[in-house]
Amino acid sequence: MEPIIGYLVILNVVGLFSMWLDKRKAIQQKWRIKEATLLTIALLGGSIGSWIGMRVFRHKTKHMSFLLGIPVILFLQIAGVIAFYHFFT
Repeated sequence: MEPIIGYLVILNVVGLFSMWLDKRKAIQQKWRIKEATLLTIALLGGSIGSWIGMRVFRHKTKHMSFLLGIPVILFLQIAGVIAFYHFFT
C-alpha cells in the first residue's frame, strides 16, 4: 500500500507543478506543455494535483477538455479506489 501512496503523491505533485509551469510559460509566451501530456498526468493518477493546479493558477479553466475532463477523471479514480477497497479487502 505504501508504494501506491508514494506513487500517487509524486504524480499529484507533478500534476500541480506541470500546471504551474505551463501557466508560467504561457504568460512568458514560451514553449508549452502539450495538453495531451497534462491530461495523461491526470489519467495516470495525478488528477487531484492537476485539478488543484487548475484552480490555484487559473489555468486551462476555459478548455472544456480540462474543465470537464479533470473532474471526470478524478471521479472515476475515486470510484475505482472505493470499488477496489470494497471488493478486495
